[in-house]
Amino acid sequence: MIQNRLPGLRTLTVRVLLLVLFQFITGSNIANSDIAETMGISGDVPPQVMQNIYEQVKTPYKYGIVIKHPEGHSVDCPSVFHHNDRWYMFYIVFDHKRGYETRLASSEDLLHWETQGSVLSFRNGTWDQNQAAGFAALQDTAWGGSYALRQHDGKYWMSYVGGALEGYETDPLSIGIAWTRDPSKAEPWERLPEPVLAPGGPEARDFEKVTLYKSNIIHDPDKCLGQPFVMYYNGKDAKSTERIGMAISADMVAWKRCGDGPVIDHGSGISGDPQITRIGDVWVMFYFGAFWKPKAFDTFACSYDLKHWTDWKGPHLIEPSEPWDETYAHKPWVIQHENVVYHFYCAVGNEGRVIALATSKLLINDVENKNGALP
Repeated sequence: MIQNRLPGLRTLTVRVLLLVLFQFITGSNIANSDIAETMGISGDVPPQVMQNIYEQVKTPYKYGIVIKHPEGHSVDCPSVFHHNDRWYMFYIVFDHKRGYETRLASSEDLLHWETQGSVLSFRNGTWDQNQAAGFAALQDTAWGGSYALRQHDGKYWMSYVGGALEGYETDPLSIGIAWTRDPSKAEPWERLPEPVLAPGGPEARDFEKVTLYKSNIIHDPDKCLGQPFVMYYNGKDAKSTERIGMAISADMVAWKRCGDGPVIDHGSGISGDPQITRIGDVWVMFYFGAFWKPKAFDTFACSYDLKHWTDWKGPHLIEPSEPWDETYAHKPWVIQHENVVYHFYCAVGNEGRVIALATSKLLINDVENKNGALP
């Protein structure tokens, strides 16, 4: 049904028409007034729409582990995209000593993955010499869409967490930008010489003055926030609380923070690793929470305008339940392909830190349940 595919469209359209009618009758300029928000045009997403979204994105079946590093290193932060009739995944590797590097894997079916090689590696003498954790940018955000990466200026783009110091996410970390001509090749990406966002400086808001973490950049053709490129990322403050904020850009190179504070804030613990998609007229942000509820889990929020976000209050999308994700089940990348929802995430448990998959339909793991798939 169209109503199911486009949740909230009818109600949003009616609210817009009422707003226009009000403006016509009164002659008021209310574009920036509280009335628009009161009518729900840029405010809260209604509970019935949130429930509709949940029903479309939930993934109750855990398929199991899809990537485990052969040398026992930790793997993390999947971002999955489609290019030239094949699926690809950027993921990061921590060697338990120096820091993060970024790998590329490929797949024909989203279930069986083969690592191709590195795209961001350690360097010497640079601001990001020991940390380079990359994530897909400018992906087609349409739910059930192509999931291809959009080019800008003839290039494919990536944002990444970078840092100079060794160790596991050693502060301070900043956000860098890299690009390539072909995202399907396991070869070094070109990096901008300096970070585009850093935790220091007068522009940094209180929630992000210690470290910046994972980011997701989307293309917004409507320029809801004034520019076509929008970045969501989590930042850490002096109390180690992480919240999600945003920045905007006209060219993918120069970035400006947007808003006075975070758009996702639970007051304590971690809210992080956002991924943006669009279901009908509703923007959906998948992200993970930790320590403001027990352990770590994946959830989501919704928005009509990319600025005001309504948190889902219902069941978690992913949470610890299996031996291989009994500690943490978090850091989502969620897509829908051929009517199946694939929820990739970082699992921490008896197999170390690995990348696992949950789905909306039961898919049998053909590795004889080795990775913890459902029987």
